[in-house]
Amino acid sequence: MTHTIKSAEDIEKMRIAGKMAADCLTMIGEHVKPGVTTGELDKLCHDFIVNDCKAIPACLGYRGFPKSVCTSIDHVVCHGIPHENQVLKEGQILNIDVTVIFEGWHGDTSKMYIVGQKVKPPAERLVQKAQEALYLGIDMVKPGLKLGDLGFAIEQFAKQNHYSSVRDYCGHGIGQKFHEDPMVNHFGTPGTGMELVPGMTFTIEPMLNQGTHICRVLADDWTVITKDRKLSAQWEHTILVTPTGREVLTYREGEEVNLVRAT
Repeated sequence: MTHTIKSAEDIEKMRIAGKMAADCLTMIGEHVKPGVTTGELDKLCHDFIVNDCKAIPACLGYRGFPKSVCTSIDHVVCHGIPHENQVLKEGQILNIDVTVIFEGWHGDTSKMYIVGQKVKPPAERLVQKAQEALYLGIDMVKPGLKLGDLGFAIEQFAKQNHYSSVRDYCGHGIGQKFHEDPMVNHFGTPGTGMELVPGMTFTIEPMLNQGTHICRVLADDWTVITKDRKLSAQWEHTILVTPTGREVLTYREGEEVNLVRAT
């Protein structure tokens, strides 16, 4: 397994791409409500990335993906395809995954949204704990950390909260390529895996399921659902390893500063 070390110039472009992706998630929040279609959300995100950011939506056309963002509802783990006739309903949970390309460099992030005001407590708790799993992983990042320790900590956190951590999909290196080495699993064995060094960039994106970690892919060859159709939640950030810790390149204003701001 190899990885690329980014230069100061590369990192600055990734900061811009990351901020654009983060701003897209902030922008779309007010539009996530009952009665809106995921197709409408996709169009709003597309127009924001192309017209406001003057950037490129990385998902559109990637390996044939037909839309500009992924919209994953309830038991959809990831890679949900927006549809013009898929209407959001009160109490659903929704992940929107946005990746922006700016001058050839990628920024990748996702966020969970609750649709309406009447979400059931188990769904709300899953959303919260999935975010905490992401923050736990981010807080560990520093030079010398081995990825097996990161994955182990996230999976143990999931188990302690009576969830499973998805194993079929993982975080990934990112830069001029959408997906590059290393693979960042959300399970692992302590003391194993690649050792982090300054200049590495990758995503952490734990997917926590209420039931089994086993997933299956629908006939569209994209949409991933939980095998038992229980709820799933995911949060994602793009991370830079710094000489003393980490920087979250897709940080959104209002997040927990002590966990996700540059160190």
